Amino acid sequence: MRRVMTIALLAAGLLGSASVGHSAVAAGHDGNWTVLVITEKGDCDRAYRYSVNVQNGQLKYQGEAAVNMAGTVAGNGAVKVSIRLGEKGANGVGRLSGNAGTGTWRGAAANSTCAGRWEAERR
Repeated sequence: MRRVMTIALLAAGLLGSASVGHSAVAAGHDGNWTVLVITEKGDCDRAYRYSVNVQNGQLKYQGEAAVNMAGTVAGNGAVKVSIRLGEKGANGVGRLSGNAGTGTWRGAAANSTCAGRWEAERR
């Protein structure tokens, strides 16, 4: 149960619901990314690594976990993401620039909350 919550919380830190102004501009961030999600507060697993694809400013989780991830990357690299796994979920924000990115995330499930940061690298 703890692992499932952490997956949902960590992945959420990566994606969100920002609107993309121009898909052609946002396309500068298109491609495959690997994201390291690190827990800094709360009772979640310490870290996870996720594969994410960005296409026309839309984020898509590339793993096998049963998560619902929705997110966008704006033309200026601003990232907003939301992830849900059952009743557990998290939200994150950050920025991609060139071949790297950073941000923060916060999530909750039942009686527990977690928060931390994420780092992304284009592959």
